[in-house]
Amino acid sequence: IQNGKKQRTCEICNKSFSDSSSLWKHKRTHTGEKPYSCNVCNKAFSQSQSLRTHMMIHTREKPYSCDLCNKRFADLIGLKSHKVTHTGEKPYSCDICNRNFAHKSNLSRHMSVHNKPYSCGICNKGFTDVSSLDQHELTHTREKTCKVCDKEFTHPSSMKRHMLLHTGEKPY
Repeated sequence: IQNGKKQRTCEICNKSFSDSSSLWKHKRTHTGEKPYSCNVCNKAFSQSQSLRTHMMIHTREKPYSCDLCNKRFADLIGLKSHKVTHTGEKPYSCDICNRNFAHKSNLSRHMSVHNKPYSCGICNKGFTDVSSLDQHELTHTREKTCKVCDKEFTHPSSMKRHMLLHTGEKPY
C-alpha cells in the first residue's frame, strides 16, 4: 500500500502499478502480445494509444504544433524533440569527453569516436578498423622529407604529390 492505494506488482520484473489495468497492459511487454493492428499496413501494437498514434502516419494528421514556429507533428515525442532546436538545450552528455548533444541518438553515434580498439604501437593513436591503422602506420615508416627542398610531410602520398612540383610532371 502506497499513498493509501494498493499496489499491484508485476511478478516478472517487480514493477509496481496503482491499478490492475496498467499492470495488465504492462505485462504485454513481457509476453509480446500485440492485440491492436493497423488495418492499412498490418503493423501490430501492444497498446491502443500506440495504434492511434501510428494511424496518423497514414492520415497525415499532425495535431501537435510548435508554439515558436508552428511546425506540426504527429506525436508529442516529435514535438519535444523538435523544441530543442529553439532552446539550444543539449541534455545528453558524453561521460568520456563531456561533449553535449540535443538528442540521445546523436550521443549514441558519437560514442563510436571513443571506441577505437586498434592503436598504433608508435604513437598510440586509436582507430576503429585495422585498415585505417595500417594506413596510419605508414606515416611512421616511409620517407617523408623532400630530398629537393627538405619540406616534411606527415603522409607519404602528400610528399608524392609535392614532388610533382619539382619534376613538372602532370598527374592527369
